[in-house]
Amino acid sequence: MDIKQIKKLIIEDKLVKFYQCKSWRILRLQALERDNYECQECKRKGKVGPGQNVHHIMEVKTYPYLALDLKNVESVCVNCHNKEHKRLEKYIRKKKPKFINEERW
Repeated sequence: MDIKQIKKLIIEDKLVKFYQCKSWRILRLQALERDNYECQECKRKGKVGPGQNVHHIMEVKTYPYLALDLKNVESVCVNCHNKEHKRLEKYIRKKKPKFINEERW
């Protein structure tokens, strides 16, 4: 898949087809192997996590020419990937602050 095709998919809002193409699957596997199947975000925090997803550092919609660049992808765990894309925010309840009266008894 070339940049023209990727740009066309972005315009048509069919970017999911990019993630089904052979060149992406090959790049994804290369990134996982390079990163030893470890989450790079967890690693930066001093933790260990399984790298199951491959994340574009620079977003494909904004930088389509970097879509198939190995330097622009990294292995991340599901939790870090969801946090990166803020996917779960609408499902997380925000805690209301507890009322504490002025006398605190």
